[in-house]
Amino acid sequence: MKRSTKTISIILVFFLIIAVVIIGRTMVGNHFKKKFSKIPPPGIIVTDVTEKEFFEKIETFGTAISKRSKTFKIKKDDLIEDLKLKNFVKKGDILIKLKSGNILAPFSGVLGYTGLTEDILVSNNIFIITLDDNSTIYSDIKIPENYSSSIKKGLPVSVKLSSFKDKSFPGEVDFVSSRINADTRSLLSRIKVNNDKLELISGSLLEVSVKFNSRNSLSVPDTSVMIEGDKSYVYKINGDNIANKTEVKTGLRSNKNIEIISGLKKGDIIAAEGLKKVRPRGKIKPIKE
Repeated sequence: MKRSTKTISIILVFFLIIAVVIIGRTMVGNHFKKKFSKIPPPGIIVTDVTEKEFFEKIETFGTAISKRSKTFKIKKDDLIEDLKLKNFVKKGDILIKLKSGNILAPFSGVLGYTGLTEDILVSNNIFIITLDDNSTIYSDIKIPENYSSSIKKGLPVSVKLSSFKDKSFPGEVDFVSSRINADTRSLLSRIKVNNDKLELISGSLLEVSVKFNSRNSLSVPDTSVMIEGDKSYVYKINGDNIANKTEVKTGLRSNKNIEIISGLKKGDIIAAEGLKKVRPRGKIKPIKE
């Protein structure tokens, strides 16, 4: 009897030890599982929905034309001294001293010298001198017929040229023709650009952008918009830092920004970058730009 009781006691102790080990391992496992299962929310760059200017534009080319130009034909044997031209003269300045009488500048401008001519119209004893008033530059451009209803006098213009790669010159539409050219199906227009610093030179090829249909609209970074089929979405962040997938209607794209027509309002906070780390209805850690 004592032997049987001893055996039972040993068995009970054995199972008790096994139970304690199992319970202990379970408790320790649950502790670490709970500890390491708390993955912190991802840090996401967010930004406010703001208003920016958006506009459509017509892009074309034109040739720079001086505001005023005048040509002088000078006989070489009429010169009093060697020809030395100034880069810039003011109205009334002496352009050239001649035996037959000095030539005065009829207006302020830049002097040019084409050298000796060798054609049949004049002898090789003739100098051709030009005076250009480049304070304002004009250019005639052709606007495609389908934009004829949008082009109007006074519309803002941006001008670029190859010698100033990172600079643009503001201007405006100065004149619009009253009829479409039947041969080219285009509308002739003239632009003007203020050129006080004389950076633009007559004859230069100009890259012209005419802005129209300008308006202030809601704007978001182009990195914040997701395209799924024919629909667009952003992640809108609420006060609890929860990301809600929100459908939006988009408009124009300009300078890494996208126009928002509907779906958001000014001041809303949205995820700007790192959208792959965001989950719908998931919590995030907002990082301001």
